[in-house]
Amino acid sequence: MLLRRMTGLPTWDWTSPSEQMERLRRQMELLSGGPTGGRIWSTPTAGVFPLMNVTEDKDNYYVRAELPGLKADDLELSVTGDTVSIAGERKIPAEDEKAQYHRRERDAGRFSRIVTLPAQMNTAKVGASCTDGVLKVTLPKAEEAKPRQIAVKAS
Repeated sequence: MLLRRMTGLPTWDWTSPSEQMERLRRQMELLSGGPTGGRIWSTPTAGVFPLMNVTEDKDNYYVRAELPGLKADDLELSVTGDTVSIAGERKIPAEDEKAQYHRRERDAGRFSRIVTLPAQMNTAKVGASCTDGVLKVTLPKAEEAKPRQIAVKAS
């Protein structure tokens, strides 16, 4: 059997159960090995924060970001040309030092999200509000970015 494997001849799947389990283990490590460094089980992370939706209509772009527990004063919003940047710091109150975690998924720390939109914005007319942990940013499109109706003349 060893000779057949080395020469490339078919083995008709003559493998032991332990070899099959080892192959399955290696495949599982490959699937989960990206950001976890080859470990099969890893601690969960908060992922991309904040979660955002970006929509548009004829005149505006709208960015809605979920920011539970953050106050408007803790946010930094900047708009330049076709780019929107939301940054801030999520603070989670410290637990009792004797607390023993059973699950820890909430991360604290600085965050930043930058979104590039398909067209320029009128930065002088940008509006933002934060209600119930949802930041809503209204970004008016620049006049040159708005679609125009062109009349076609008959000859």
